[in-house]
Amino acid sequence: MLNVEVSVDEGDWPQRDWDALASEAAREALRGSPHGHLVDAKVTCEISVKLSDDATVRALNAQFRHKDKPTNVLSFPAVQKDLLTGLANTDDGEALLGDIVLAQETCAREAAEKGVALEAHATHLIVHGALHLVGYDHQGDAEAEEMEKLETEILGKLGIADPYESEERAG
Repeated sequence: MLNVEVSVDEGDWPQRDWDALASEAAREALRGSPHGHLVDAKVTCEISVKLSDDATVRALNAQFRHKDKPTNVLSFPAVQKDLLTGLANTDDGEALLGDIVLAQETCAREAAEKGVALEAHATHLIVHGALHLVGYDHQGDAEAEEMEKLETEILGKLGIADPYESEERAG
C-alpha cells in the first residue's frame, strides 16, 4: 500500500487539497513505472512530499547537489533502484521510498510562464519526483527522453496536457 504524507512547511502555497493531489500524482507515477505493484502491495510504502519555499530548496540543493540556487523540485530516494523489487519482503512491513520537496516561488513562476495552473505544474513535479524515487533519471538524452515520455503518459491519465510540448516547439 502506498502512503503519501504531505506537509506544507514554508512558502505561500494556496489553500488546496494538497494531500489528495500529491497522493493521486504519486500513485499514478508508480503505476506508470515498472514498480506499480508498490501501490497496492502488502508492504506499506511511504513517500513524503514537502511543500516548501525557494530558500529551503536552495539550501537543500546547495547541501546535497552542490548547486547554490533554488530549483522547482528535489527528490531524495531512500531505496536503491536495484532493491525496489524486493520491498515486499521487508521485515517490518514498511518502507520509505523517499522525499520530494517543491519550492513554491519557483513552481508558481514556472506555472505562470507556461500558462498552467499551479496545481497542474505541482502535479507534474510530484510525478517527476516520484519517478526519481523509483530509479528514473534524466542525466543523458536517452534517459531524459524516456522519463519525459513516461511523465507525459502519466499526466495524460491525470488529465494534464504534455508539459514538454511547448518546450519542443520553442527549441
